[in-house]
Amino acid sequence: MMKINRPSEKQVIHQALDILSNNLDPSSFARFVAVCQLGEGDYLKTKEQVFNRETVDSLYEKIQAFETAKNELNP
Repeated sequence: MMKINRPSEKQVIHQALDILSNNLDPSSFARFVAVCQLGEGDYLKTKEQVFNRETVDSLYEKIQAFETAKNELNP
């Protein structure tokens, strides 16, 4: 009999957060997480996991790129 590995709810949420963090600008992503009250209630822990590879400069560049792309799509 073949066994199917189903990811846990926590794993699915983590995958979804990774996708959202890569496709939303940082401020929208942070607002989404706050509104949905995702995580285990420890915002600082969640923030560290999500933004652990980011610097102010890298976030600024992502925001600028997002704004530029948005403006090109909606002139």
